[in-house]
Amino acid sequence: MRSLPAGDTPIFIRIGFRMSGIYFNKLYSDMKKNEKTIRKEDVLSADFLKEFGNAEELGDFLKRLQKNAVEAMLEGELDAHLGNGKHGKSEDGNYRNGHGSKKIRTSFGESQIRVPRDREGTFSPMLVPKRKSMVDGLENVIVSLYSKGMSNSDIREQVSEAYGIEVSPATISRITDRVTEDIVAWQNRPLDPVYLVVWMDALVFKVRENSKVVNKAVYIAVGLRTDGKKEVLGFWLGKNESASFWMSVLTDMKARGVRDVLITATDNLAGFTEAIKSVFPQTATQICVVHQVRNSFKYVAHKERKEFAKDMKAIYDSANETQAKQALEYFAQKWEHKYSYAVKSWRDNWDELTVFLGFPLEIRKIVYTTNLIENLNGKIRKYTKNKLSFPTDEAVVKTVFLAIREATKKWTMPVRNWGMILNQFLVIFEDRIKI
Repeated sequence: MRSLPAGDTPIFIRIGFRMSGIYFNKLYSDMKKNEKTIRKEDVLSADFLKEFGNAEELGDFLKRLQKNAVEAMLEGELDAHLGNGKHGKSEDGNYRNGHGSKKIRTSFGESQIRVPRDREGTFSPMLVPKRKSMVDGLENVIVSLYSKGMSNSDIREQVSEAYGIEVSPATISRITDRVTEDIVAWQNRPLDPVYLVVWMDALVFKVRENSKVVNKAVYIAVGLRTDGKKEVLGFWLGKNESASFWMSVLTDMKARGVRDVLITATDNLAGFTEAIKSVFPQTATQICVVHQVRNSFKYVAHKERKEFAKDMKAIYDSANETQAKQALEYFAQKWEHKYSYAVKSWRDNWDELTVFLGFPLEIRKIVYTTNLIENLNGKIRKYTKNKLSFPTDEAVVKTVFLAIREATKKWTMPVRNWGMILNQFLVIFEDRIKI
């Protein structure tokens, strides 16, 4: 059975609403007969709810409703499997052969259900598969809690308190491990041939390895597609951030179909620009100005920071590169005798720091900084902050994947002013973009 999107009404409730009469005094008997229809607005109405003395009675009724709905759907699955009704045989002579009993765990608690059987034992229900005792709805709850950074023991406690069900940490781990197949498919999916902008950054996590806790980096790339929407192109687990590993990341992106990247936005990691150029020679490489400003502040006395920041801002707020160079010379004359490191850093990285000045204002706003990917990193950190260290590489990958999936749910719209931005890209890179 397919996983339900977040916010969907569980399937057993949707079908349950179609299983009986309108008023409570007829609900239970009609539910057994599966004859009439309960409209959702009737179930939620005051006339309906006032028939229950308390929340426990309502929960008990919904539990019975769900049990009957599940059993009715299993009967329907067997009908489809046999290709006939209740008393007929299939074309190959197979037919119904009574019922078995099975205990299932759902968001309403535990229930004992009757599972129909066929004579040849070929019936394998999709709703509650063999050797499985938990309905998808509860499994989705567990995966959702895990994606928000809760540990297995915390999830066990939460499920026990909310649903009165005991789920072992091993079961929780088994459920979340099923995400591995999704991760493999997602990490190897084809990518678009052209991305207008690709932001790249790395996060560091502590992981146990050979009885030690070591730092490992998760390399993340986010692309801006030609439809104006953002997409996480992938993440890769490696050792501490290095330009050589970024080259392997870019090579993987190219192997998955990326033909061209117009602009990259990165931090000023040594050798990063050379790594990008070795894989995508035509790419314009912008170093994050915000990172540069932060690095320049490292050795500045607190009392001088305000004036120092004002003079730096004159550089990256310039209308063009010529004006920016003049601002840099003023900045150097004023501060080089005190903070030579900061001035040298601006001069050494000048070509990559000022790429954005060659573009219109709307494009400048989205390429001069890696804030977009840093915001994503912040959300990942929010979901992983409770985990001081990870037991394995696989645990890191699973957690980061679920955190990214959670953090990017709202990435459904193009970036602001997309029509104007796309037109500017088409004018500047007309020979490299196909719409």
